[in-house]
Amino acid sequence: MKVPANNSDSLRSHPMMRLLVFVLSLGLAGSLFALPELPPRNPYLADSDNAIAHRNSAQQDSSSKRGPEGPTRALAESEIDWFFLGPGHFGENFSSPDSEGRRIGWTSGVYDITKYDPDTHQILASYELRSNPFTEASSDAALASVYGAPIEQQPMAALQLTASMMKDMVGVYTLVDRDGDFYVSGHSGITVYGSAEPDDRRSAIVVKRRWQAPEGLVSGHFTVMNMTFDGWLVLLSEDGDVVALKRDFSDYRHIKMRYSEQAAAYRDYAQSTGRRGYTWVRNSFAIDPSGGIYIVSAGYLHKVIWDGDQLSTKESDGAWSVPYPDGTGYGSGATPALMGFGPDEDHLIVFTDGDPVMNVVAYWRDAIPEGWEPLPGALSERMAGRVRADMGDPNAIAVQTEQATVVGGYRAIVVNNAPATVPAKFPQIGISALIGLLGTDPRYTPHGMQCIAWDAQANLLKLAWTSQVASPNTVPFISLGSDLVYTIGARDGHWTLEGLDLESGEEVFHYTLPTAKYNGFFSGVQQNDAGDISYGTPFGRARIRR
Repeated sequence: MKVPANNSDSLRSHPMMRLLVFVLSLGLAGSLFALPELPPRNPYLADSDNAIAHRNSAQQDSSSKRGPEGPTRALAESEIDWFFLGPGHFGENFSSPDSEGRRIGWTSGVYDITKYDPDTHQILASYELRSNPFTEASSDAALASVYGAPIEQQPMAALQLTASMMKDMVGVYTLVDRDGDFYVSGHSGITVYGSAEPDDRRSAIVVKRRWQAPEGLVSGHFTVMNMTFDGWLVLLSEDGDVVALKRDFSDYRHIKMRYSEQAAAYRDYAQSTGRRGYTWVRNSFAIDPSGGIYIVSAGYLHKVIWDGDQLSTKESDGAWSVPYPDGTGYGSGATPALMGFGPDEDHLIVFTDGDPVMNVVAYWRDAIPEGWEPLPGALSERMAGRVRADMGDPNAIAVQTEQATVVGGYRAIVVNNAPATVPAKFPQIGISALIGLLGTDPRYTPHGMQCIAWDAQANLLKLAWTSQVASPNTVPFISLGSDLVYTIGARDGHWTLEGLDLESGEEVFHYTLPTAKYNGFFSGVQQNDAGDISYGTPFGRARIRR
């Protein structure tokens, strides 16, 4: 019997599995990775495994459900459920089940808010935000125009189409609360959507309420949000403003992060070096059940404390801010994730740093263990581990990701998003277009995925495996039920669904996808209740049935 390194609760509860794990632990102590608890469910989010961006408040992007397991083959169009929406539908959130066990899937894009049935993959209703210039036919033609252009013109064609698709993009980070309301972040506030008739899932989508930050309260745009375990929304601005907001918008708290006075200078520096859009905070953040809010800014990792009434950055309240390696000066491109939740487990926060060849770094998120010896060369004694993510190339000089660090149990998955080559004089701001639309072109395909594991017995972060699979632009996903890592990959000029063994990194299977219409395009791979794989595409959402 194969024992997954990180099991789901259902697997772990099986009597034979408990016995086998116990026996193995006696004989392999020191080599068997511990089996930590899954993140606790936030009671104020929807009762679903996908209530918020990155799955849960811990931002783990993993599930206990089984997913597709192969074998390798090409999928026909009839085996993929897809509907047209328009660009920007990167994520989806599922509501709690109704009295008949049915959920509503919510998704937000550039031009509309849409709700649909996750079981049938049929649209229930849409709310127009602005007039959509794309149709299903014109979107197919737009993609064809990129791939049909002369080879030397394809990069600029990809950049131009990407720019037109993402114009006026807001609301990437969303969530559904326990009451079924859908929250969408905006530049200066938040909008809540719901069904006009709560008992009729097919009824029209309506705006239930809006909150705009008072004039002068924050600097920079809001970019991301999460929710505390006592039901307050937490919004974060790109310049380091943290706002805790009641769900009915009747009250709020505000605080500035430590070192946030650097935000304006950082923005000027990024723009002067061709990285327009790089802000002091540019990723989401994690929240633990005790009110710890974990944020990565340029050069610093922060813990802000929420005590149920006030926000604090004071060390006397348990808050802290520590430096992390940032050799590029541009900070981390990844959302951090929490690791370890049980009372006897190691409690860590894991993310990729800002060095030219990024490292996966782990930090103690609570009290530093007694007797802990700081790592050699560490910028903070809070750093628990650091592993170079060179994707198997010791001579690599640049490896970066813009994807979240994906965590399941004590394992973390990171991918390489740096294009294999960049055309001469191609604008820095447009590099993402090379992997977004041209990720299957061998000239640009980035290769490399690594699994970094925490050995709780040795208090050691170490490399578990390296794969040369391509994951050009998609946030991977861990299925603890199948012991697999899923991502939308690229092989032989085609987009694929890849399934890698979580323990070894071996390629278990891949599905070749029919056309570029099914490109993952910067979305996150997710699972529904049945274990099906779903993700955003350039102009819609796709589902690959388990």
